[in-house]
Amino acid sequence: MNKICLTAAAVSAALMSAATYAEVDFHGYMRAGVGISGENGENVSYEKNKVGRLGNENDVYGELGLGKEVYNEDGKSFYVDSMLAVATDGSNDWEGLGVNDDGSDNIALRQFNVVAKGFIANDADAALWAGKRYYQRHDIHISDFYYWDTSGAGAGIENLSAGPGKVSFAVIRDDSGEVNVNNLDLRYAGLNLWSDASLELGVNYGLVNATDDQEAMGDFNDGVLLTAELTQGGFLGGFNKTVLQFGTEGYGEQMAGLGAGHYFNASSNDGAQGYRLINWGVIAPSASWEIGHQLIYANTSFDSQEDHSILSAVIRPEYKWSDHVKTIFEAGYYDEDDSGVDKSGSKLTIAQAFTAGPSFWARPELRFYASYLSDFDNDNAFGTGNDTEYSIGAQVEAWW
Repeated sequence: MNKICLTAAAVSAALMSAATYAEVDFHGYMRAGVGISGENGENVSYEKNKVGRLGNENDVYGELGLGKEVYNEDGKSFYVDSMLAVATDGSNDWEGLGVNDDGSDNIALRQFNVVAKGFIANDADAALWAGKRYYQRHDIHISDFYYWDTSGAGAGIENLSAGPGKVSFAVIRDDSGEVNVNNLDLRYAGLNLWSDASLELGVNYGLVNATDDQEAMGDFNDGVLLTAELTQGGFLGGFNKTVLQFGTEGYGEQMAGLGAGHYFNASSNDGAQGYRLINWGVIAPSASWEIGHQLIYANTSFDSQEDHSILSAVIRPEYKWSDHVKTIFEAGYYDEDDSGVDKSGSKLTIAQAFTAGPSFWARPELRFYASYLSDFDNDNAFGTGNDTEYSIGAQVEAWW
């Protein structure tokens, strides 16, 4: 009888384990491929945040996430989420996920957090959270540029109903070297203006919390980042976003430096102030065409050095031959004055793509591409005497 009971218990546990496994959410992102270039042999990547990423990436990158709602009773729920990210150059069959030659890690813990709902009366969307997570990230996909991203380890409350919109507040660790910095992140989203238009406002305060010994070694300045994002839906069959940001000190440096609002430089003592204006979106002027674009202008000024300014423009038109086959074009240009150093360049790419659906955002997407790169100020950008480069290759991108 004991053997029968033990067997029944083992079978029951196995069935419960299988049911639990079936309910786990598996999500992530990946890109990988192969390419060759004319001057450098291997595939190359050149200023992709500024001239566009299509046919301009030379790595293998993936994010693997597992999440599960572990409790849901009496109107209360707890969700546990996790994610590891891996990165290699894709040059060999066996690539260990250890440490690169420069000391950087090939594998990283990106998310491990718990989100709790049902604890704010009459506010089903409001959530409490703590842990390490991607926090309400804002990015331009065609250039892989994150312009508002304060992800990290922290805690907060989000989507709390307040008037016509939702309030979120978080405290997130954002250490600068060995100096502790707390990023105080306050956002108000969902403020409806006119038809299909909404406004999101945000304030980030970089609060430096140095030790007495660190304070004795030098001054550390707090910083402020202000963000306003206007989203217009129903715009030529798609959407358009206009973003205005202003930052001081460590955040000011990031404006022309194309930072995301984290990795705050607490030791910046040069009175940095900066702003940037961003316009980006995706439109569908016809059933056969979709077009993504970005336009960025940013400037940072300092007390004792020259300004840093940058202009970037990228456009990605896609022509759909069918629901699963498209031809993609991408052109990008940037012009930058980095404290007296002139930088500028461009990229042209054409790609034939096979994709999981007709949408601009449909993935997986398998592409065969050819790119032409130009650097207008550095005669040796791609090797001695080479200011231009071409590459051909294949890449796949997926999210799920």
